[in-house]
Amino acid sequence: MGLATTLVALGLAIGLAVFANWQERRSRPVGNPPWVSYTAIQMIAIVVAILMAAHLVSLLTGHPLTSRFLR
Repeated sequence: MGLATTLVALGLAIGLAVFANWQERRSRPVGNPPWVSYTAIQMIAIVVAILMAAHLVSLLTGHPLTSRFLR
């Protein structure tokens, strides 16, 4: 995955997390639950954003991220 693709995915993940946060905080009438769990969408988007940020660091430094557990 290249630099441009990583930046686009990072931007989309952050945008989706902000949108889900806004939808979760919006007031709704009593007895009208949302169709989608925006909390779950926000958590998934944050995980994707963290992974894309880590991948961006590895792209910019030139050193791939290695696991502490798998050697």
